[in-house]
Amino acid sequence: MDVEAVIPQGRIRGRRAAGVRSFFAIPYAAPPYGAHRFRAPQPPARWSDIRDCTTYGPTALKPPQPDVFEELLPDPDIAGEDCLTVNVWTPDDATDLPVLVWVHGGGYLTGSGAVPIYDGTAFARDGVVCVTLNYRLGVDGFAQLPNRPPNRGLLDVIAALEWVRENIAALGGDPTRVTLAGQSAGAMAVTTLLSMPRAQGLFVRVIAESGAGNHALTVHTAEHVTAALCRDLQVAPEADALAAVPMAALMAAVDALIARLPTDPDPRWDEVRQKAMVFQPVIDGSTLPALPIEGLQAGVGADLDLLTGTNTDEFTLWAVPTGLADALDDDALAGLLAALGADPPTAIEAYAAEGIGKSAALLYCDVMTDSAFWLPAIRAAEARSAGPGRTFIYEFTWPSPLYDGRLGATHALEVAFAFDNLSVDWARPLRGAHAPQSLADDLHGAFVAFIRDGDPGWSPYAQTREVGTFGAVRGVSIDPRARRRQTWAHGSLDAKR
Repeated sequence: MDVEAVIPQGRIRGRRAAGVRSFFAIPYAAPPYGAHRFRAPQPPARWSDIRDCTTYGPTALKPPQPDVFEELLPDPDIAGEDCLTVNVWTPDDATDLPVLVWVHGGGYLTGSGAVPIYDGTAFARDGVVCVTLNYRLGVDGFAQLPNRPPNRGLLDVIAALEWVRENIAALGGDPTRVTLAGQSAGAMAVTTLLSMPRAQGLFVRVIAESGAGNHALTVHTAEHVTAALCRDLQVAPEADALAAVPMAALMAAVDALIARLPTDPDPRWDEVRQKAMVFQPVIDGSTLPALPIEGLQAGVGADLDLLTGTNTDEFTLWAVPTGLADALDDDALAGLLAALGADPPTAIEAYAAEGIGKSAALLYCDVMTDSAFWLPAIRAAEARSAGPGRTFIYEFTWPSPLYDGRLGATHALEVAFAFDNLSVDWARPLRGAHAPQSLADDLHGAFVAFIRDGDPGWSPYAQTREVGTFGAVRGVSIDPRARRRQTWAHGSLDAKR
């Protein structure tokens, strides 16, 4: 049934079901096109009539996903320009409840707050006001352009947080108890916001699923990306010239640039290749003063609580469904280890000592998971060990039964469990039809406890190196990959612990 609410912008109409009210596509900023293209987010309009907020609004400009990922993780694409919006789920008669603000993943190139699995009904049911949002992606969000603000996509997230500060009390939330959360690129974004001066004071806790603070480009590299894209388009590397390019041509040029990146011999691409994404935050010295992990090491955000973690087998998502795993052999594994700074025989011996009797292809996936996901999470925890804010680490270990079991606990598999949305079809090709509800109860419950009280149910990492584990049985382990990490020349941590 329909339900109405009044926020400072005006009156809104949403939906009510099972004691939860939902309001979709509430603008937190003006449409980022026309005169606002490539500029900082501008204040949203107010309205005098009732605004219909019963359906998801337009999604940000983005290219289509490759078919294999669209099948596994469908990405809604809703046409329209008014894309800088939030969606809110809140219990009936809510007052001063903690708030979760969710930032979607997608490699800073795809995704939206309209992904079905992000439905916040279960959080609202359990006493948390849930907010999801869209932000600008790819060229519009992160291309480095002269006379335009950098990191526009992250400035959008900050604008959404400012909207929450000003409006969420009218919808039952407490603006002083905001947890900022995200997965994959969304996790990288929320960890990055810990280091951004303008974001300070807008949230008190952070949840980072499968992403940490090691993804950002130097200005020089970001300018090279923009210049290369504009050469392909035969336009000047300037905002007005890019704004005149038809959307279809712009998206095709982005796809072509990504496709040739692995084999382009120009060393100026090395930083992009190392961090695996063409568009990502830029260390400009102002909006983002330093690489996020360096900001954490300097004490930025030290008073905030952080829950961060990974899935056991993150990289299989890119290797198994795509067929890449079929081409990975012993030589590929040794080459990867050497490129990452480890001695291949020593590293392989360390993995074997942990009882990992896997093929070269799946060991390759383990190494990529450790280097791209697990080590950054551990580094973030270590960087914050001296501060007053507590850091908790989790590992999601439940293996998907699909793809003959080769997926394991792959990337994005945990999201349905965290939102307690196993009945939603999204990502079912990854988890199958019989994913355990008891695991959703455990993971979702731990997230709710952290959002509410700052304690997910195990000890902070700095005290004991405990890691909360979520698999067939919920438990606690002691830094399960410590032995592997000792094999990485660039991953050495405090030997006294």
